[in-house]
Amino acid sequence: MAAFPTVTDLATAYRNGTRTPSDVVDEAFARIAATEPSLNAFACRMEEAARAEARRRTAELKAGTDLGPLHGIPVAIKDLIEVEGAPTGYGSKVQAPQVAARDAALVARLRAAGAVILGKTNLLEYAYGVAHPAIGQTNNPHDPSRTAGGSSGGSAAAVAAGIVPLAIGTDTGGSIRIPAAYCGIVGLKPGFGLVPLDGVFPLSQSLDHAGPLARTVTDTALALACLAARPMPLAPPALRGLRIGILSRHVSGTDLGRAVSDRFRQLVETLRVAGARIVPIDIPGLDHANRTLVAILRPEASVIHERLIASNPGGYAPGTRSQIETGFTLPATDYIKARQAQDALRAAVETAFSGVDVLISPSVPFVAPHEDPEIADGQDSEMLASGFANVTGHPPPLSACRSGKARAFRSGCN
Repeated sequence: MAAFPTVTDLATAYRNGTRTPSDVVDEAFARIAATEPSLNAFACRMEEAARAEARRRTAELKAGTDLGPLHGIPVAIKDLIEVEGAPTGYGSKVQAPQVAARDAALVARLRAAGAVILGKTNLLEYAYGVAHPAIGQTNNPHDPSRTAGGSSGGSAAAVAAGIVPLAIGTDTGGSIRIPAAYCGIVGLKPGFGLVPLDGVFPLSQSLDHAGPLARTVTDTALALACLAARPMPLAPPALRGLRIGILSRHVSGTDLGRAVSDRFRQLVETLRVAGARIVPIDIPGLDHANRTLVAILRPEASVIHERLIASNPGGYAPGTRSQIETGFTLPATDYIKARQAQDALRAAVETAFSGVDVLISPSVPFVAPHEDPEIADGQDSEMLASGFANVTGHPPPLSACRSGKARAFRSGCN
């Protein structure tokens, strides 16, 4: 068994009798003890509940009850997603942690598939791009002097550090994909509405998504199938003849770091040699995508936080409080124009797919920095290539695909 087993590794071991869910959960808590507080990845360790759940999953498998590939798999949950009986702290000091009366819909789906909920992971305050100084950022398992990224940094670090093979995060402008890139794992933002958000504290109702972080694409597809309650066949087409669109605005005219640009060029060349057709493309409005995102995000977030900030403004980190207060001052006309730009960009992305099968860009413009950058809307910001897919909601559900070949592949790779 590998030192960092995947979901599929553990599923095989459970069924051939070499490992049990109880063994794996015990090892996960030992790993947390060895890595905390250096990583600062966990907000709540659910040791008693997780061990009891693991014993139950072990007994079920022994008795012949098999709920599928996630049966007995330990999963970590971002700490703005409700888990029954566990406190939700939101990475904040605005209010005392709230003990959830029920599981969020996506957590209920994980439990129904046999997963073991290990604990709640640290995040930037209310997922709004700032680490609360009383809680601190999550550090990167590869170099704890650097950030694991945000806002789902705790979930990314938990996977990258070998604590769990699977974690759940949320993504409003890149908050799954950015920490996944910094930590060297797989992070997937599904299409808008594919994964239910009932029981997930919102940041922006027009931009929020929830999705998995894992070590492999295969594990990510297994998790997404569970979260979306629908099959997610992982059958990418052969690379030969595949039309791969390179988003020119994300690789030129930006401050890409040398390490990122070199690795991206290597990837593109590997795809070319394998037979893919590389097509540089531009999409109208793409250079304004992050500006559009911020113009939608700020007023929507301020409405969501209106009651909380009125009750305890000093409980927020200064940066979070400033962003919320700014959202109250933005003209309604700017918000309406941003929603119009959102519709136009969504249509432009759909049009682009008439000439290519997939789009690729660098996930982030630089390697993991030492501290989480502030939310910015420029082309060289941390959200370089992530924000536009929150604005447009891509990828679409498979049922909306024009081309089964192209869109099925995109659903596993966006």
